[in-house]
Amino acid sequence: MEADQWYDANGVWSGSATILPDDRVVMLYTGSTNESVQVQNLAYPADPSDPLLIKWVKYSGNPVLVPPPGIDNKDFRDPTTAWLTSEGKWRIIVGSKVNKTGISLVYDTLDFKSYELLDGVLHGVPGTGMWECVDFYPVSTSGDHGLDTSVNGVGVKHVVKASLDDDRHDYYAIGTYDEKNGKWIPDNSEIDVGIGIRYDYGIFYASKSFYDPKKGRRVLWGWIGESDSELADVKKGWASLQGIPRTVVLDKKTGSNLLQWPVEEIESLRLSSREFNNVELKPGTIVPIDVGTATQIDVVAEFEVDKKALEATAKANYTEFSCSNSGGAAQRGALGPFGLLVLADDKLSEQTPVYFFIVKGSDGNLKTFFCSDHLRSSVANDVKKQIFGSFVPVLKDEKLSVRILIDHSIVESFAQGGRTCISSRVYPTKAIYGAARIFAFNNATEASVKSSIKIWQMNSAFIRPFHPENKKPPHNSL
Repeated sequence: MEADQWYDANGVWSGSATILPDDRVVMLYTGSTNESVQVQNLAYPADPSDPLLIKWVKYSGNPVLVPPPGIDNKDFRDPTTAWLTSEGKWRIIVGSKVNKTGISLVYDTLDFKSYELLDGVLHGVPGTGMWECVDFYPVSTSGDHGLDTSVNGVGVKHVVKASLDDDRHDYYAIGTYDEKNGKWIPDNSEIDVGIGIRYDYGIFYASKSFYDPKKGRRVLWGWIGESDSELADVKKGWASLQGIPRTVVLDKKTGSNLLQWPVEEIESLRLSSREFNNVELKPGTIVPIDVGTATQIDVVAEFEVDKKALEATAKANYTEFSCSNSGGAAQRGALGPFGLLVLADDKLSEQTPVYFFIVKGSDGNLKTFFCSDHLRSSVANDVKKQIFGSFVPVLKDEKLSVRILIDHSIVESFAQGGRTCISSRVYPTKAIYGAARIFAFNNATEASVKSSIKIWQMNSAFIRPFHPENKKPPHNSL
């Protein structure tokens, strides 16, 4: 859609599609008017038989929603996919804020043209600021399948997600939906939306999910921005990208986390593989993993830490730790860091460590952190180099596990089945193409670590332009 009407003259912004029971599709999207007022608009596919729905027709009665009383003209955006209530009405939420409290406004509609604003808000959290790209969807408490957005009832929890405009991160929480009153209550207010768990602890923002009825799954897409200079972006001719789509399910073991995992179609790109079992990593060692070039690979690894070292650390004093405030993979502790050095050159002048770090927490129990260190990811000096990561829950008898998708300048990492995820944008100048390598490392001072690693070389997707006359997308499109 183009910004060609008064109600979207300053921008066609985020929106969401809803598939109706008769298979018709409607789209609600935010427009910034000729006076920069944020409004919600309705559009329909110009050709419903087009599998890609490329062209859209805007409703003649737009806008269908304007900021309600008490909401600033520039704080009203990003409508969700609609879901059906038990009364047969369609319900959506729209992101907003009141002062510094991030909120999600709730609207009911029968025809997507006229709307009723419900009293209060679905949910709000003080101090979180403007909520963008809000999302709301059910997750099963018993199965590993996704749920249609309208599903509610026994065996269902609901997720509220918001992208915080203040810090540019995506947060979610799990809770209970009260349909009658249009409210949602978090299971744990200490990890509420915007103050608790994030989808991703790297560069990942403005994500949205949808339900895939053919495969019975919920799929999440996220926007991965740049951390190099604007001048560099202009030179390479592009900036930012969509990450690998992920399935999303409730983590039944913790009850408070979602598990995100690359969609199964990614595995169709796997080529040859090599396995490295029982690789012994003594304290202070780096071991090359011989797979040839390592610029486009899929890595699955498990790590086991020496039990005696674990027991000794459990008896030691409490250690304060966070990935972002640490010295990265160069900072040594009794039980970390250990993991993999990806997009590294032979001399290790460039490297992106993805690793675990275990410390004794303030509660006396061991805590595991999952981090990605960009400090030595590139010798270029126009790159913002940070250390990303967070705590990852590791339950009794679980091995430490990670999956890493590496694609030239992007590294997407999934720890413990996707409980904690980190998306990294890196800009190596030496560890590129045939010169890129991968190493296993253990920079702990006390613990030996045993690792098992499997690595696939990955094909490119070879996504071809769609030709409308074919009325059918290319066979190998993802």
